[in-house]
Amino acid sequence: MHRLLSNFTKYRFLLKELVKKDIKLKYRNSILGIVWTLLEPLLTMIVLTIVFTVVLERERPSIDFPVYVLVGRLLYGFFSSGTRLALKSVRNHSSMIRKVYVPKYIYPLATSLSSFVTFLISLIVLVAVAAVRNIQPTFHLFEAVIPIVALLLLTTGVGLVLATLDVFFRDLEYLWGVIMMMIMYTSAIFYETDKFFTDGGWKMWLFKLNPLYAIITNFRNSIFGEAPDVFFTVYSLGFGVAAMLIGVILFYKKQDEFILYI
Repeated sequence: MHRLLSNFTKYRFLLKELVKKDIKLKYRNSILGIVWTLLEPLLTMIVLTIVFTVVLERERPSIDFPVYVLVGRLLYGFFSSGTRLALKSVRNHSSMIRKVYVPKYIYPLATSLSSFVTFLISLIVLVAVAAVRNIQPTFHLFEAVIPIVALLLLTTGVGLVLATLDVFFRDLEYLWGVIMMMIMYTSAIFYETDKFFTDGGWKMWLFKLNPLYAIITNFRNSIFGEAPDVFFTVYSLGFGVAAMLIGVILFYKKQDEFILYI
């Protein structure tokens, strides 16, 4: 552990530069650049709001739907982007790994952190939309830090696992795309679960077992001035810490074999 912390301190400048590079590359060929970080979730929110409230004439939601769907879109977007980029991070830097010694965990960690920075910037849109929709902040807003920390741990931990496995199983990139679709539909991004599963039952547990659903629910609660769900708080934090530990251990054990496969 001391060696790990020492390496992290030694290469923190490189980590910072890799994070900057990832953010710049993401918008390299874009005219609007990082403005898309704000514009893309806003446009997605508008489209989903029109589809579900106007075109489909769904039942009037019990809470503000634009803010509801925007929260789900932002948090899911961070998890999706962070894990997807981390998955390919080791192979994408194979030439550097062959030539220069750098702690290999720097690469998936940098991609997760760059996605996290982009996510934090995109929260400006949420603040603006909540203000326009007259969502009054309460002291529960400070509790939003908890799901954000859980989400960062979960994204980084899963990213380390995926980065490790992708070195040996190249088809994982396509498989993860399918898994992310399943995660999206069990995260209740654009619908309220109590509208579909009024009697609870085993179907509701498909959502409750999804740590991303727990994180999104607690973040929404903090935005709408409600207390966090205790079970979701403990479960999401525990899952995040477990994912982080598994990711670090697996990556550390397999990293010496990377050079044989990349």
